[in-house]
Amino acid sequence: MEQQWQRIASRLTDVGGIPVARAIPVKERRTIGPWCFLDHIGPTRFAPSAKGMNVGPHPHISLQTFTWMLEGEILHRDSLGSEQVIRPGQVNLMTAGRGIAHTEESVEGHPDLHAAQLWIALPERSQDTQPRFDHYPELPRWQEGEVTFTLLIGEYQGRQAPTLHFSPILGLDLYAEQTQRVRLALAPGFEHGLFALQGQVSIAGKPLAPEQLIYLPPGTSSVEVELTQGARLLLIGGEPLAQPLQIWWNFVSFDRDAIRTAAQDWESGHPRFGEVVGYVGPRLVAPPLAGL
Repeated sequence: MEQQWQRIASRLTDVGGIPVARAIPVKERRTIGPWCFLDHIGPTRFAPSAKGMNVGPHPHISLQTFTWMLEGEILHRDSLGSEQVIRPGQVNLMTAGRGIAHTEESVEGHPDLHAAQLWIALPERSQDTQPRFDHYPELPRWQEGEVTFTLLIGEYQGRQAPTLHFSPILGLDLYAEQTQRVRLALAPGFEHGLFALQGQVSIAGKPLAPEQLIYLPPGTSSVEVELTQGARLLLIGGEPLAQPLQIWWNFVSFDRDAIRTAAQDWESGHPRFGEVVGYVGPRLVAPPLAGL
């Protein structure tokens, strides 16, 4: 089975004025189960004069935005009126459904920033669900030897995260206090991705390069990982999508026309996305629709 694994290099991009490593979507792999976006932000430290992360009002449809915070603080605002600071060890989850807009800003006095930001595609039956925002300050956490496990979403080895989801999914964080080898049980019906968020990690005895994603296809029932002291590993997974997902700018859908309509609605100021109150600055402009 190992010969079917993919090793995928992230591509560098810019989000809110800071460089990030984007592991999916890339040319080699666009989705892993319902996960359709993975940005690794930092770790970085802003200069005292720098504003830090600043992402102006922008829209989403038919997905959930998922932030796993490791260092620093980010202020989330959205067009539902939500205003929530996320701190290390917490998850912010915004369900866009039929349409929502939000902003993200670094919090003054917190120059360090390290986070994983992901998107989860909603299944076709739920793509027009009512938008909502959820904050999870407490998640299932346990120790196995020198490794601390945090269940971010879904179910693992009899444990269940409280995090809202609409299709079979898994998100798991592993942090090593000391170097240790661990065998992870995997659901054979899922496809999985492994990404090192910090430190040195080996998968089945082979080092995982910095900002590299390893993809495991369905049929993989376990994998052996080794984390050196201070290393952190993100495991994501889910059932493969039954049909291709369309991803354009901040929108996802199984229907191209839904994305075209959303883009036109955002540019025309349609009320479906609402307004983000409290943010000072211009909203983001969608790129041209050519090619969609």
